Amino acid sequence: MGDLPAAPADSQNQDEYDFDLFTIGAGSGGVRASRTSAALGAKVAICELPFHPISSETIGGVGGTCVIRGCVPKKILVFGSGFGPEFEDSKNFGWDISGEVSFDWKRLIENKTKEIERLNGVYKRMLAGSGVTLIEGQGKLLDPHTVEVREPNGDVKTYRAKTILIATGSRAVFLNIPGKELAITSDEGLSLAEFPKRSVIVGGGYIAVEFAGIYRGMGGQVDLFYRKGTPLRGFDDEMRAFVAQNLESRGITLHPSKNITKIEKGADGLHAFTDKGEEIVTDVVMFAVGRKPNTKRLNLGAVGVEVDNLGAIKVNEYSQTNVPSIWALGDVTNRINLTPVAILEGTSFSKTVFGNQPTKPDYTNVPSAVFCQPPLSVVGLTEQQAVDQAENDIVIFTSTFTPMKNTISGRQEKTVTKLIVDSKSDKVLGAAMCGPDAPEIMQGIAVALKCGATKAQFDSTVGIHPTAAEEFVTMRTSTRTVGAGKDSKTSSL
Repeated sequence: MGDLPAAPADSQNQDEYDFDLFTIGAGSGGVRASRTSAALGAKVAICELPFHPISSETIGGVGGTCVIRGCVPKKILVFGSGFGPEFEDSKNFGWDISGEVSFDWKRLIENKTKEIERLNGVYKRMLAGSGVTLIEGQGKLLDPHTVEVREPNGDVKTYRAKTILIATGSRAVFLNIPGKELAITSDEGLSLAEFPKRSVIVGGGYIAVEFAGIYRGMGGQVDLFYRKGTPLRGFDDEMRAFVAQNLESRGITLHPSKNITKIEKGADGLHAFTDKGEEIVTDVVMFAVGRKPNTKRLNLGAVGVEVDNLGAIKVNEYSQTNVPSIWALGDVTNRINLTPVAILEGTSFSKTVFGNQPTKPDYTNVPSAVFCQPPLSVVGLTEQQAVDQAENDIVIFTSTFTPMKNTISGRQEKTVTKLIVDSKSDKVLGAAMCGPDAPEIMQGIAVALKCGATKAQFDSTVGIHPTAAEEFVTMRTSTRTVGAGKDSKTSSL
């Protein structure tokens, strides 16, 4: 799709619209777009399904996936799972924990649920404080300016809006195999009534890897299955291999290049069968095999909004669909499916439509993190991407070391840092880190890359000692040079 097309001349008087903007979906992107549009003077309404920790076609909640059944509750469980290894690590620091150390899954889930309920209320209050009208129910399009909302009590109401924004996000998908109804997704995985002492997790993406770490950190037996040779497709290959090594060192059983083909229920639990003829008995089978844009019930076809073969809404660089009055952002468009990106798109939308300031979201150097244990965080290009795009040689700097804490605790786990540099311009094209506090450190590195920092500027920056972060400003010797027809080699700059 091309640049921003002019909106068609309206045959209706402005007074015939109920709202300037009607947003379908009150996740992070939809809420940001609605609030910022209202701040620019627009009369705004937003609709969302009733609250529930586990989503379906009829339940959801203000705050969306990230707040209710994604980033926030997941990070709470990551924190919870981290204490077990910390108790072990504390011994060589002089701590003796007398008596049995037990873990109460139900207490953690109860406190997690209280927190997401609180945040759901916070989001509702933010909308009200911004002057946005919240309508509870399932929204769908009737025409380019009309939204129908089916309320929880069954009442159906219609609303007219000059502009409609779709921000309905995505939903977890199930593998189409026999017994799939016995499996769960990450939604249920965050709210199980009982802790799964045995779990089979299917998938190699960040959700699968994170849940493997969560359940293992709480003492569970975890088998992780994925189709490729290493997990985390799309991340830097060197870092992927390092994460896999850490997963194994933490006691997670990896099953690369294997698929689950059938699930059956037995007296002793669920039986998961693989394409290699194996059978594993487990308490839960979690599918973490991707997410699909949530467009099924929006009636897009009847209105003429174009979607791709996955059901993602096609938009131009400004987030506008082929129907000029209808826009879309966030995971429902399947661009970069991260909460902060949806928020960026929401702000850009408001500036474009209501701020008289056409703004394209800037997707360069978007940082991200995988909250495995220890976490992985990246920004910019991977080594593979840099080589593929290279006009010059690419110089790689890496550092692998034992974190200071582990030298005392005795934990056999290293940290790795990586910089990817253009040999001619000296510009840092990408950075990666796997180790404690990697996401916290990478946020600052992302600012540097956004400003176009060079390796010389990294080198001239004084480090904070003793920290792992200082490795990014002390790597002086390159590990290898690649690209532009050159073989890998080690050199010193």
